[in-house]
Amino acid sequence: MKKFILPILGLFAAVPVTAHADDTAPQRFEHKGSTYSYTVTRVGDVRVISGVEERTGKPFTLRVGTHRVRGTVGSQQVSFPLRDVEPLTKPATTLASR
Repeated sequence: MKKFILPILGLFAAVPVTAHADDTAPQRFEHKGSTYSYTVTRVGDVRVISGVEERTGKPFTLRVGTHRVRGTVGSQQVSFPLRDVEPLTKPATTLASR
């Protein structure tokens, strides 16, 4: 599971975050043949990344804190240090914007 989620989070570290969920445009990226769509919102000091793997429909929700990432991928709980996150090589693309 760590091999799946750690590279994905590297992308999120560079994603700009807006204060309101209504202002966030869905983003999408491809990694190792899978396409993911997600939104990023801020709740207090925590970024919340919610999305889905498009082919399987497997949802994920990640809460990115100052030093740790916690959340769920499908029905599996995940938790790991933020320092373990590695950036992806390609930037995210916007699906739609207002």
